[in-house]
Amino acid sequence: MLNCCLAQLSTFSIQQSSTMDTNLGSFKVPPASLPVFPGLFIMVLAPMYDYAILPFARKITRTKTGITHLQRIGTGLVLSIVAMAVAALVETKRKKTALIHGLTDSTEPLPITFLWVALQYLFLGSADLFTLAGMMEFFFTEVPWSMRSLATALSWASLAMGYYSNTVLESAMMDVDSSADGCSAA
Repeated sequence: MLNCCLAQLSTFSIQQSSTMDTNLGSFKVPPASLPVFPGLFIMVLAPMYDYAILPFARKITRTKTGITHLQRIGTGLVLSIVAMAVAALVETKRKKTALIHGLTDSTEPLPITFLWVALQYLFLGSADLFTLAGMMEFFFTEVPWSMRSLATALSWASLAMGYYSNTVLESAMMDVDSSADGCSAA
């Protein structure tokens, strides 16, 4: 599920931001560079997790790990749902802005900053941090030493399945959308 959200946000968010104002002062940010945001957020959130969240969780749970690996994965999955909800809200705001300013079919950038898209990347980066780290820790603590490389490969297979699921979902939505418009899907 997380990797399907990751694929969804990494494709549609670029499309979304390409219709928005991508200027930061005099600098124009290329929309294709937006997938850098989750990595930046992870670099900021990882130390916060290690030095603030984890010690707090250890005090509450009185365990060495703070929260279990599965709780960490579950937290990441919940955060991926939040990321998709934020993406839906940003898209609603973007469409409303286009309607208000009469720019629905225009090639001009909308008068809304692309930084709104960064908000959904904040939650996606948080989801990555919790889920992927939790998966790797789970695999390395619960899997026999001789099978660790297989366990690591499973996390990459999960990523591939997420992107594949996203492709199937997008194809199905395009078929539904084209049939609703009265066009053929071919």
